[in-house]
Amino acid sequence: MNATVTYSPRRWWAGPLDVEGLALGSVEAAAATVNLYAGKPGLFRTTSALTAAAFDSFGHLRIAGRKPQGFAPLSGFHRTGDGWIRLHANYPHHEQRLLQALGATSPEEAERRLRSMAALEAEAAIQSNAGIAAAVRTRSEWLGSDMGRAASLGAWVAFEFADGTADGLGLRDFGEESSGGNSAGRGSGQAEALPLRGLRVLDLTRVIAGPVATRLLAALGADVLRIDPPAFPEIEDQFVDTAFGKRSAEADLSLPGNQHRLRQLLPAADVVVAGYRHGALDRFGLNPRELLASHPGLVVVTLDSWGSAGPWSGLRGFDSIVQAACGIAHVYGKDNHDGEWRPGALPVQALDHATGYGVAAAAIHLLARRREAGTGGAAHLSLARTAEELFSLGRNTERPSEVSAPDYRSTDSTYGELRYIGPPLTDGGQPLDYPFPPPPYGGSPLAWV
Repeated sequence: MNATVTYSPRRWWAGPLDVEGLALGSVEAAAATVNLYAGKPGLFRTTSALTAAAFDSFGHLRIAGRKPQGFAPLSGFHRTGDGWIRLHANYPHHEQRLLQALGATSPEEAERRLRSMAALEAEAAIQSNAGIAAAVRTRSEWLGSDMGRAASLGAWVAFEFADGTADGLGLRDFGEESSGGNSAGRGSGQAEALPLRGLRVLDLTRVIAGPVATRLLAALGADVLRIDPPAFPEIEDQFVDTAFGKRSAEADLSLPGNQHRLRQLLPAADVVVAGYRHGALDRFGLNPRELLASHPGLVVVTLDSWGSAGPWSGLRGFDSIVQAACGIAHVYGKDNHDGEWRPGALPVQALDHATGYGVAAAAIHLLARRREAGTGGAAHLSLARTAEELFSLGRNTERPSEVSAPDYRSTDSTYGELRYIGPPLTDGGQPLDYPFPPPPYGGSPLAWV
């Protein structure tokens, strides 16, 4: 984070780690890159209040007056025979795989099964059945494992360019050292236009981190087309939170016809953001190196849970699961009112949101480089590597202070009236907003406007 910028308050969430530093640093990275791209240092800024609200956008959201649905009953921490495990079962297919792995037919039966198993035994059984779980590890246990060592390698954002060179940037490395020029992208020379106006973003992401990134790109003017698989629809409330300013299409990419239509989209795309488990989209020709070989001017940013190396690189995961594995849940653990120690969690899903703003920063950084070098490039981030950035910040020892009340906004949508939080940036001192509300899920054609 740029040391010359002072935020007040600097701490607003209780807890042992500097989650505020991670949040502010990731949003500031996005602001710095878009200012560099626009050639206007200081144009886009953030504040403590804007960042705090944006990192809890799901919690602030109201859909036709109701709170969105949070974690499913089976998701969360569960006691095992020798410790604790965290499960994720928000999606029906993940819940089914988890129950099958435990030989259970209900959450109650799964709970009983887990208490008869060791945490690592349950973790292995669930993961081998494509379910999603992680034993609660101490920080030293994670760092001493092959998975932890692999996750800590390299920079927060790892870049690979079309000419074969590579680079990396950490949370504190993004800045505005040069002007970056004034061009606003394909077909746009309007100085007052949003900086990404005219750019096309193919959004192949789900859940939170990737959609947060592309939601910000949409707020900055990009045409974002999100594609989801019909067989595994996104959770509706989650989609509503992160789909502002986008168009939404459904397509089974295993079908040859849809693969052909996807190939037709790529030549006119500026950015591809992919947020599935590592290597999951390679069979559709969406490996970053293959994409750059076919489309040298493309910007490709990928994100996953565990990184591109190590024994867990191909596993599914979520923010909460990474927290359990890497030591965060243990650090936030405490005794409950009965005197029993229980693992804890970050005050918000900060790994998701910080990774999302890092993805947006990486995409804009590569767009700026493309303008100068004439070729695109690729970047990769992971939730596990973002956790390492959080630990590297140390502890925030200031006492928590209240931030300003959120700036709630409202809009009509096909889901009813929405109360929502805008992007965590101001544009020339004015709050940035999304161009339109979340669209009907899957209601857009698989084509550019």
